[in-house]
Amino acid sequence: MTKIKAGIAGAAGYTGGELVRLLLLHPKAEIVFAQSKSQAGKFVYEVHTDLIGDTNLKFSDHISNDIDVLFLCMGHGESKKFLLEEARLSADICIIDLSQDFRLDKQYIYGLPELNREKIKGHRRIANPGCFATCIQLGILPLADKHLIENEVHIHATTGSTGAGQGLAATSHFSWRSNNLSIYKAFDHQHLAEIGQSLKQLQPNIDTALNFIPARGSFTRGIFASMYTDVKLSLEEAKAIYSAYYKGHPFVHISDSLTDVKQVVNTNKCILYLEKHGDKLLITSVLDNLLKGASGQAVQNMNLAFGLEETMGLKLKGSAF
Repeated sequence: MTKIKAGIAGAAGYTGGELVRLLLLHPKAEIVFAQSKSQAGKFVYEVHTDLIGDTNLKFSDHISNDIDVLFLCMGHGESKKFLLEEARLSADICIIDLSQDFRLDKQYIYGLPELNREKIKGHRRIANPGCFATCIQLGILPLADKHLIENEVHIHATTGSTGAGQGLAATSHFSWRSNNLSIYKAFDHQHLAEIGQSLKQLQPNIDTALNFIPARGSFTRGIFASMYTDVKLSLEEAKAIYSAYYKGHPFVHISDSLTDVKQVVNTNKCILYLEKHGDKLLITSVLDNLLKGASGQAVQNMNLAFGLEETMGLKLKGSAF
């Protein structure tokens, strides 16, 4: 098979940089262009400085049709505008959008492989899930699959600063974020809509509240989510349900010991840990928001869409310290 020709639109941001890193090392892909209006003409390594010595690719201010797949790494609302007003793409080019613009669009497959792997295969319009949404869904999808979400689900999740993107804001400055912790968009986060959509796919009659409290953490990457709901299962029964659901899914692992963010940083893994407290099932879910929560999952979707091994280019080594 010839290499997949890939283009990245919005390549100067965090998710764009992660895609460049991943695709440079992918054995079956090559980068044709990395588009960025703000950085056009600069070497990619001048912005993503860890890539010095790895590539002499320069940012372009335009896109080309001479590609097989286009990754859209733009701000929310920008992908749809870009496709409507600026891009003139051939219909057979695979589009993988990392924004929230198409996650509820029926013309796009929702790109959570642990939910829609067979639908993603061969598809040419894929909406990558949100980072919080991925972390939370992987924690509760096995329950929905067995129609076991009958009570409110309480969720608390903390994300690293890269989840806010590269644009500066009052809450993304180092001096504010360092040694600090804050809640935002309590009970009303935008990822709740896509989570609800996925749960109804498995448990159509679900009618319970998802009480989601997101928080900003004093670290750069990773998400730590804890969630609980009342379920009349023993711990052993719950573990059996989770193990069966994720059998054959290479990036989700059930741990018998407490999890932490450092286990998953720089990997495409999600690690789950279960505890039972009376009727309450506690699920802890951790992942790297820029990889399994964004660019790593996008490459995973590309692999599936083009018939490659799902793990290709994603066997990354984490660093525990």
